[in-house]
Amino acid sequence: MIPVTSFAGKKVAVFGLGGSGLVSASALLAGGADVIGWDDNEETTAKATSAGIPTADLRQIDWSKVSALVLAPGVPLTHPAPHWTVGLARAAAVEVIGDIELFCRERYRHAPNAPFVAITGTNGKSTTTALTAHLLASAGYDVQVGGNIGTAILSLEPAAPGRVHVIEVSSYQVDLAPSLDPSVGILINISEDHLDRHGTLAHYVEVKERLVAGVQDGGTAIVGVDDNWCQAAADRIERAGKRVVRVSVRRPLADGIYVEAGRIIRAEGGTGTEVALLGGIGSLRGVHNAQNAACASGAALAHDLTIEQIQNGLRSFPGLAHRMEEVGRTGRVLFVNDSKATNADSSAQALACFSDIYWIAGGKPKSGGLSTLTGFFPRIRKAYLIGEAAAGFAAELEGQVPHVVAGTLDRAVALAARDAEAADAAEPVVLLSPACASFDQYRNFEVRGDAFRQLVLALPGLTQSHR
Repeated sequence: MIPVTSFAGKKVAVFGLGGSGLVSASALLAGGADVIGWDDNEETTAKATSAGIPTADLRQIDWSKVSALVLAPGVPLTHPAPHWTVGLARAAAVEVIGDIELFCRERYRHAPNAPFVAITGTNGKSTTTALTAHLLASAGYDVQVGGNIGTAILSLEPAAPGRVHVIEVSSYQVDLAPSLDPSVGILINISEDHLDRHGTLAHYVEVKERLVAGVQDGGTAIVGVDDNWCQAAADRIERAGKRVVRVSVRRPLADGIYVEAGRIIRAEGGTGTEVALLGGIGSLRGVHNAQNAACASGAALAHDLTIEQIQNGLRSFPGLAHRMEEVGRTGRVLFVNDSKATNADSSAQALACFSDIYWIAGGKPKSGGLSTLTGFFPRIRKAYLIGEAAAGFAAELEGQVPHVVAGTLDRAVALAARDAEAADAAEPVVLLSPACASFDQYRNFEVRGDAFRQLVLALPGLTQSHR
């Protein structure tokens, strides 16, 4: 844990006592702060109290005595309306911050030059974070990895010279971290998302840009420039005097990092040098993963890794669970767990990677259905539909893709495995990429992906992939 000493002897309110909030409260207590925690969920508050966190209804406290409100990232800061705690804090001129900000203040106080890689983007954050950490760790660095990827940042070891923190940062977390100042900041891409929490696309873009705009003096901003918002952000950051490394998977760059014919190339002054080859790396299939790998390679180069170290690290990357995770094979049939694909755009990235797909899709549907996926329909040999979305998806696929309403995941896996094994394709792929949330049948996408993995591992003759 990282004791938060910057609020020693001061009163700090903490709202949202789930995973990261509970860690924030504990870290503040360890650093000597006077903590008052609260949550709208009575059971969550009770658990925090039993864990030794002082709790009290924040409606009843004297806000004039409070130095800061630490807000969990899932709690609305601005849209659709500020949470009631935010209103109380602002009325008393109390700053509203999050756990990433607490980390930044501790790093500034105790190890301001410690390497700190912060990563954001609409898509690919978790893969790029895990891959960057893997590249650095495989080259011998002491690496701490966390943030939005699942491990609360304050539960990691403290910043120290030679220790690299590789942190995934969501837009919600950026919004609560005004002092965010990584030594290497990565903005992978931007597409329209989370407007329910940011109000407008312009505000969402502005929040994302803050992460790379805030890189400390002498640091590096790595920006994917294949969308107009990121291209404009890169130009603004460069004009502000920051070092910018542009990344593209769509076109060669005179200066920056680009991907061409499966090669990651670093260009300087119009001269390109091959950094790594992506061909044959199953955990990094697809254009989206090429973008992730190029951004991670930029971070590795900023930490002076050699080309050999980067190539070896890319080859040994096991991939993320539930994101294009190769579970195993039965004969020619490959089974892939892409449970993290909770919307159609995310499923598109997986469908683009294979040619003969036995597709398991469905769950709790999102707006738009499958309308953006019609270009991938010729790749799908058959679809196996589950959950609440099954009937609606069947109607969309009618006359275009052979399909069956399987209803449940266990039935879908059994049917897809049978059909794929009987196919004449060179490498038939049973792909769970639901294009839906999981909440109709599973608590979250991880539980859904774990269920798929166990069903596949129970198939006779399966050879398990190693992660």
